[in-house]
Amino acid sequence: GFAKAVVLEDNGDSYKVQKAQSNEELTVKKEDTQQINPPKFEKLEDMANLTYLNEASVLHNLRQRYYSSMIYTYSGIFCVAVNPYARLPIYTKEVINSYRGKRRTEMPPHIYTVADESYQTMIQQRENQSILITGESGAGKTENTKKVIQYFASICGVESKSTDGSNLDEQLVRCNPVLEAFGNAKTIKNDNSSRFGKFIRIHFGAQGKIHSADIERYLLEKARVTYQNPDERSFHIFYQMLKGMEPEELKDCLLTNNPNNYALLSNGDVIVDSLADKELYLETQQCMGVLNFSKEMQRKIFKFTAGVLHLGNTTLKANKRDEGCTIDDAQWIDKACHMFGVNAVEMTKALIKPRIKVGSEYVHKGQNAGQ
Repeated sequence: GFAKAVVLEDNGDSYKVQKAQSNEELTVKKEDTQQINPPKFEKLEDMANLTYLNEASVLHNLRQRYYSSMIYTYSGIFCVAVNPYARLPIYTKEVINSYRGKRRTEMPPHIYTVADESYQTMIQQRENQSILITGESGAGKTENTKKVIQYFASICGVESKSTDGSNLDEQLVRCNPVLEAFGNAKTIKNDNSSRFGKFIRIHFGAQGKIHSADIERYLLEKARVTYQNPDERSFHIFYQMLKGMEPEELKDCLLTNNPNNYALLSNGDVIVDSLADKELYLETQQCMGVLNFSKEMQRKIFKFTAGVLHLGNTTLKANKRDEGCTIDDAQWIDKACHMFGVNAVEMTKALIKPRIKVGSEYVHKGQNAGQ
């Protein structure tokens, strides 16, 4: 890190300095020091205007603004966000309206300014615009993406209602809880970390209103289903189902409400204080309804998800007569196949003796438990 200090002596290739906080005196190499900015640049909104633009000045400016609950800071064309890990009252309807159509210099730095600039440029120049939201795990990418969608849905409106009467702007906002349920998980750094990348494309009509939208996902962390580190969890949907389902739903999916009963969930944390799994399950259901998933379709999705948990409890044992293996306890594979709607015998055969092509013929290859 860096510490503020005053230069007492210039000794050629080194300085004798005094720390501002502790008054400790020490000698440091000149190459290890960086120039401080005048006091008038304290908490500057655009760091591109700093007299001395260096790492120490950038970090100091971001820190001082963060201490004052100003989590957004410009750096030229970029908007830097520092995750406050708290709910701030800066995303209300009133705040959205205050940023609409305003120049960057007229309002404090905000993700809404970035969204509004891209929208106004698209309208005026009739050219497609892109907003790249990037950062390390826990930086706030998911939350800021939701705020951009919220802004567009609020200020633009939609061209017309869908034929089924649903609102596209509401669907845009409510798709996030569903994506988070099936694609987010707790990691060491972040309780709601997106374990996949997504490209959200919003289409606007000639009048500047939202016409349609689509989402492309890529690089889903599938390995998280089978293993998690001790301080992490699998995808939220598994825990939401176990904690949020009614007894009849659990029975329909052949589940219990204890995550520790399932091998795929017992590697890492089961309970996360910041996540109310029961309430989040109900929200996921509501959002799926807004997205026009029928009750029957939702039931099939949850049953398929339950099947993954049952399949994870399936154990194998080695054959004594060959290098192959057999199912140790058929109840779990039977439950999984019932959830998947497939034949248990054929599923078992596909797992332990898959059909592969050798030359121009197909043969059944026996596999051991490790494979």
